[in-house]
Amino acid sequence: MKTLFVVAAATLCWSASTVRAAPLTVASSSFAENGMIPSQHAGTTGDCGGKGISPQLSWSNLPPRTRSVAVLAFDPDGAKGLGVSHWVAYNIGAERGQLKQGEGQTDGAGATVGRNVAGLNTFQGMCPPPGDAPHHYLFTVIATDLAPGALPPGLTRDELLSTLKGHALGGQSTVGYYAR
Repeated sequence: MKTLFVVAAATLCWSASTVRAAPLTVASSSFAENGMIPSQHAGTTGDCGGKGISPQLSWSNLPPRTRSVAVLAFDPDGAKGLGVSHWVAYNIGAERGQLKQGEGQTDGAGATVGRNVAGLNTFQGMCPPPGDAPHHYLFTVIATDLAPGALPPGLTRDELLSTLKGHALGGQSTVGYYAR
């Protein structure tokens, strides 16, 4: 009986030590993972075909000590492979768990919006060249140990990433596609 107890206790301790927290997840109700992004999220200029509405994004299972998150939208296929930054939002309280569709499009509603590829502090809808293969759009959430409101307004994607060095606790992305 004593041997059975020791084996059971050892198994329980081993099981408890291998349990891991659920990984950070990012999702959108605006589009399916690896699916096509609806045209309402495309740009409004020229013949981009959209309304320029930022998509809904949600996050869960943030790492311990997360105080705020940053949200980035990036097209690695844009600018002939050099990439295009469509959205830079940060100072978002971690407890929110999401940005609703149209939220975080401009400053306010608990988010600071930095400068996109056009130098504007707004969400810039997708607008790949006509006839290109569908472009990948990475919507990334970065968990940080910074308090909401700690970062200054107007940061570009590169400036934000540089500022977050030493403060990022984890990140994850969801991917959608858009073509015209």
